[in-house]
Amino acid sequence: MKLLLGIMWLLHWLPLPLLGRMGEAVGSLLYAVVGSRRKIALTNLRLCLPHLSEDERRDIAKKHFQAYARSVLERAVLWWAPEARLKRLIQVEPGVPMDVIQSGPTILLCPHFVCLDVAGVAVALETSACSIYTRQKNKAFDDALRKGRSRFHPVRLFSRGEGVKPIIRAMRERLPFFMLPDMDFGAKDAEFVPFFGIQAATLTAPARIAAATGAKVIPVIATFLPNYQGWKIRFYPPWEDFPGGDITAATRRMNAFIEERALEAPAEYFWAHKRFKTRPAGETSVYG
Repeated sequence: MKLLLGIMWLLHWLPLPLLGRMGEAVGSLLYAVVGSRRKIALTNLRLCLPHLSEDERRDIAKKHFQAYARSVLERAVLWWAPEARLKRLIQVEPGVPMDVIQSGPTILLCPHFVCLDVAGVAVALETSACSIYTRQKNKAFDDALRKGRSRFHPVRLFSRGEGVKPIIRAMRERLPFFMLPDMDFGAKDAEFVPFFGIQAATLTAPARIAAATGAKVIPVIATFLPNYQGWKIRFYPPWEDFPGGDITAATRRMNAFIEERALEAPAEYFWAHKRFKTRPAGETSVYG
């Protein structure tokens, strides 16, 4: 792992267009050889985009593998490139909402697009934050990941097992909560709400934490700029009347927003995750 990290460090010196093309080549290879993940991605696309032809879904799946591998190699730039280079490469629209963050508790809602780490860096260039973190099995990689994410401003990381209390305390100290809301962690603390018309176990934590703290919820989406020129981070206006009086309706609203963004950049949404792994009682696995 230390050797691989050394190679990653060397990669950060490369021009981004070259690094991006290298990543896409690696992604094409992974699409060909990693059959289990390819099957998951194609199953998700078949369920979520049934109006497309099989060839169209395969094209999106292949481009997704290319985009994901590209994002992994480009992480070298995020972890080691100087601040000035990152600011040239990261286009933030309309800007990190520091006025909202400084005014009270804030949730930065960042769905699983392949460039989500860039969104974290865009925030870290301006302010400290808190987030949920899963410790990596390899210590060298874990250390590199932590340093890479906190080298501009301190980032307070909590394990999922600690629950929401430390997150709420940090938010009340004006640390925005950088939250990834759209993975299947099982039925606990989740409800089945539609995602592209399929019942999906979806975390209710964004709505529950917003209700408990009065937090503003600001979606943030990270995507590639065209022609390997860098990344675009878009901060959306804070959601009005969220969560309202109905946690389930608020969670459904969140999924509908993610659907719209995924349709705008379908190859960059994380289709290789078993989003429908947890099924309602009586339903069999969709993944075989």
